[in-house]
Amino acid sequence: MTINEFMEELLVNDKKIFYEDLDKPPLKLNNSDNITPMIVDFTEYNPLHNGHLFCMNEAKKSFPDALFVAIVPGLFERNGRGVPYILTRQKRAQLAIELGADIAVEGPPMGIMGSGQYSLCLSLMFKTLNADYIPRGYISNDPKFKIILDYIYNGKGVAPKPYKIISMEDKKVLLNGKLSNDDYVIVSLAKSLTKINFDYKNKFLFIPRLENVSGTIIREKVSNKQFDDLHNMLPQETIDMLKKEVKLGHAPLHELRADNFILNNVNTLNKEELSNLTLIDENSVQNILNNRPFNNIDDVYNKITHGFSSHKKNRVLSVLEAGIFKEDVHKYISNYPQKIKVLGYKNKEVLKKFKDNLKNNLVGDYGKICQ
Repeated sequence: MTINEFMEELLVNDKKIFYEDLDKPPLKLNNSDNITPMIVDFTEYNPLHNGHLFCMNEAKKSFPDALFVAIVPGLFERNGRGVPYILTRQKRAQLAIELGADIAVEGPPMGIMGSGQYSLCLSLMFKTLNADYIPRGYISNDPKFKIILDYIYNGKGVAPKPYKIISMEDKKVLLNGKLSNDDYVIVSLAKSLTKINFDYKNKFLFIPRLENVSGTIIREKVSNKQFDDLHNMLPQETIDMLKKEVKLGHAPLHELRADNFILNNVNTLNKEELSNLTLIDENSVQNILNNRPFNNIDDVYNKITHGFSSHKKNRVLSVLEAGIFKEDVHKYISNYPQKIKVLGYKNKEVLKKFKDNLKNNLVGDYGKICQ
């Protein structure tokens, strides 16, 4: 099997899982406290680098008696920029466990959703797990951004607006301008947690981002298989995993696309079907209809219109790969999470503590364990 065939097989299987989950009811909560406190962190681990490890270790030092639960983005293996992950979620979860996490669970499918939709699903997962502590790395040292972090730590809602951040309580402008992606995620998550009425007062642990770790350089070196140049940014376990997965033909995936899936959809879906895909706009739909048939992905990419986000074109490509319609995404979100999917765990004792928390917090079936 070629690496392209491997990626296509992943997408086919994930689409099957998506529609199986779609018809399941949402988990019901009874709002009990966790028996064992849980640190719940969302991180892509793309791949797990020294910055991720620093954040994990700082959180574990702050709350040594808590379980560290890593939420790893799930189905369709695409990030918020619309780009495939370097490694599959199973391998990213395995690295998290090897390097200190107690439990890794599957998060929502980032690649087929808008950022607000994804943040909402992520918040629902935090609520379902009843997160006791939420570690987040941040970048900005702007004193006004520190005010925003204080708001969030004290359980006050904040919301991102075009080129500003406001208080959800009194609409006061807290910061003018744009935030870096990592800092924006913090604000977006706080907004979503507020909307679902999850009390996050005193739960956030804000950790300054570790210097001298560049995702761009890591991706470039991985693409060129220059793993030994990354010892200053990646733990040895990550380097070993990358080498192993490359040898198996299962990585790196971040520069690949399921070209056949995209071309089939842009060349065969009718106007109504294209319009009903998530994230795509009518001008892009019309450009596709006016210029098909397409023979390569670059031509498709060039017919997708620019948007507010610089990542819009790649995100639409991810939507064209998956071929999931808006109404199905909306139904999926309204039922999320349908179950808790465990991707990995440290040992049986840790797994028992985690399952006991779920039994205590959820009504009825507490979710299927998937590995």
